Amino acid sequence: MTLPTDPVANLSALIRCPSVTPEEAGALTALEKMLAPLGATVERPIFRDGGTPDVENLYARLGEGGPHLMFAGHTDVVPPGDEGAWRHPPFGAEIADGSMFGRGAVDMKGGIACFVAALARYVDAHGAPRGSVSFLVTGDEEGPAVNGTVKLLEWARERGETWDAALVGEPTNREMLGDMIKIGRRGSLSGRITVRGRQGHVAYPHLADNPVRGLLALAEALLHPPLDEGTSDFPPSNLELTSIDVGNPAVNVIPASATAAFNVRFNDLWQAETLQAEIHQRLDRAAAGESRYRQERPDPVDFDIEWRDRPSPAFLTRNERLVETLAAAVGAVTGRRPELSTSGGTSDARYIKDYCPVVEFGLVGQTMHMVDERVALEDLETLTRIYTRFLDKWFA
Repeated sequence: MTLPTDPVANLSALIRCPSVTPEEAGALTALEKMLAPLGATVERPIFRDGGTPDVENLYARLGEGGPHLMFAGHTDVVPPGDEGAWRHPPFGAEIADGSMFGRGAVDMKGGIACFVAALARYVDAHGAPRGSVSFLVTGDEEGPAVNGTVKLLEWARERGETWDAALVGEPTNREMLGDMIKIGRRGSLSGRITVRGRQGHVAYPHLADNPVRGLLALAEALLHPPLDEGTSDFPPSNLELTSIDVGNPAVNVIPASATAAFNVRFNDLWQAETLQAEIHQRLDRAAAGESRYRQERPDPVDFDIEWRDRPSPAFLTRNERLVETLAAAVGAVTGRRPELSTSGGTSDARYIKDYCPVVEFGLVGQTMHMVDERVALEDLETLTRIYTRFLDKWFA
């Protein structure tokens, strides 16, 4: 059987599957066909949860014993948007000007295609690894992330699977391959504040209580002073207001309530619980204290806060063997020493870190989620060579 050593062919097969979350659309089937010639065992569990769509996932393993390396990623992609705005069909995998176009080209079917090619080249050169390689691939990373990696990890552990290290193929590089390895991620915490006032006529403000004034006082307390100054491994934690809304179409009516949503990306000085406590304290002090926005109102701001979604913890990987082996492979192929970073958003690495040390390294992410998402064919080959070098060193 022909081994899947060509990352361009691998990626083409994956992009042609319109696997917009939560649809499998043939992407996992294509991946299974690539892994079959390598002798991997493949299972495709489907997970369910109330109020969320069913999601099919893939777990494959090649080899026995340790060391056991996990490669993790996702075949689901975000919607293409207006397909007419694309120069090439978003699921056509067309090649033009030295690049392959398609949704998921860099986020992150490209990373999967390259790692499959790298493993195939390793097997072709050395045979089965002296240890194990597994693929943990979900179809639920770009969506609710309920029936994907979290449950797939639990499912695998219940079957006796353990891992020594994990590599996630997310697009981590900013400008060129070799820029950056993610060795951790900031945490994420979201909330919504609702301030209750009293509706009235804008010409008679003394008969009303404008909740927007109270909301401004609370918002100022959230934004100042800064939460922290950062650490040697993380930038300062940052809170952003993402919406302010009163639902009021009339310009001569003081509204009855006002809401504000916010998100905090926080470093490892905080846990979700301690950060929630700090935010509560800031809001309580601001609600009870004097404010330039409410100088005529001695009564405290009437508000409540709702915490949204599941908070994601901050984490940092300090496993020298994993980090240095990957950094050495990047340097050997590209001649660059990658920055070890914790910047950016969240990823499924936040779940994997509870099972084994985890780092992230993949393609250049400049076009991810955009119209005309694309990857240079040269980058596919370079990343495959990096992954191959990493496997050589890891299993040496």
